[in-house]
Amino acid sequence: MPQPGSDRVYYLATAPSLFTGICAHLSGAGLVDARSRVVLEKPLGHDLASAQDINNEVGRYFAESQIFRIDHYLGKETVQNLMVLRFGNSIFEPLWRGPHIKSVQITVAESVGVGSRAGFYDGTGAMRDMVQNHLLQLLCIVAMEPPVSLDPDAVRDEKLKVLRSLRPMKETDVAQNTVRGQYTAGAVNGESAVGYLQEDNVPEDSHTETFVALKAYINNWRWANVPFFLRTGKRMHERSSEIVVEFAAMPFALFPDAPRQQTNRLCIRLQPEEHVQLQMMAKEPGSGMRLRPVSLNLDLESAFTGRRSEA
Repeated sequence: MPQPGSDRVYYLATAPSLFTGICAHLSGAGLVDARSRVVLEKPLGHDLASAQDINNEVGRYFAESQIFRIDHYLGKETVQNLMVLRFGNSIFEPLWRGPHIKSVQITVAESVGVGSRAGFYDGTGAMRDMVQNHLLQLLCIVAMEPPVSLDPDAVRDEKLKVLRSLRPMKETDVAQNTVRGQYTAGAVNGESAVGYLQEDNVPEDSHTETFVALKAYINNWRWANVPFFLRTGKRMHERSSEIVVEFAAMPFALFPDAPRQQTNRLCIRLQPEEHVQLQMMAKEPGSGMRLRPVSLNLDLESAFTGRRSEA
């Protein structure tokens, strides 16, 4: 039993269908008081109605200030470093907007298949499993306005403004700006791998997507007409999570022999390695004015050798 006067945190990394029952049993056993906290790991239901039902039912046993809804992806060091990159460096803020930024690409690619999670995954899919939480959290941090402080509520409020500004998709937008797919049989690291429909516990007629790519827009002054490309998938050719901020091209081509369509890019690598690269153009040594892209590289793993937080 917990010691009197101690804080008790219940971390529910379970299927969302179990949240309400667990909270009810905790309360029935007398384990919920003013110093109790409950952490609900994403996903919170499977649609708006189920999320509201969970919130209402959990709210019967815990006050709102005792409930923490979390996305473990925000625990990654590089994701946390996005806040510092955005709001701790004055060189970026004047350019962090359209039309100076041409596009933003957010990619979370996994080389693994569904494995033992097929029973859960087939009822969820890449859109619910990755896009509506991990990728949208990254989009919010990239696109949000500076919060008045680092207070959690202040940061949440700015993220919420971004979500409310996302341009709703019509049926024609879905057809033109989204792609869904499933991985099929192939090879991974030189070894054969089955397709999604051949995985254990996956129905042979399943239409659940294991890959999603979409183009989104944010309807506000900072990001008007700047496309945000979000993509995620399983059984991709490599495991890689990154954000690429592509800056607009120069208004006039002073160096006609420079590589065509070459622009500055800020590449923020989240995994497997963690680094920030700023791609710039530089003159090749020797005669003439031949240009090629080079990168200013901040390797976070070698720059900071202390203990890193785990997601």
